[in-house]
Amino acid sequence: MIRHCVFIRFKPEIDAVERSRILAMIAALQPRIPGFLQAHIGPNVSPEGMDKGFSDGFVVDFADAGARDAYLVDSEHAKAGVAITAAAVGGAEGILVFDIEVVG
Repeated sequence: MIRHCVFIRFKPEIDAVERSRILAMIAALQPRIPGFLQAHIGPNVSPEGMDKGFSDGFVVDFADAGARDAYLVDSEHAKAGVAITAAAVGGAEGILVFDIEVVG
């Protein structure tokens, strides 16, 4: 399984409603992508204070790297990526992507 983690530093002018709308675009991809198992989306709720400004994010679990790769090239994913990038501080600089292979 591949766990695809994305964290975003949203621009201050992007309100909670707009953040939710943008992030809902990710969850809407599940029926389109075979092997897209589940998505967890929301604001950072960690009390540790180590978020470095990443206020929101999502984690998508894929059955395997092939499913993740199909997601990456999907046209609707590209639209979501454009919306996220436009809403992030510094564009792509305000986005952190980290994939983990989950074994067992």
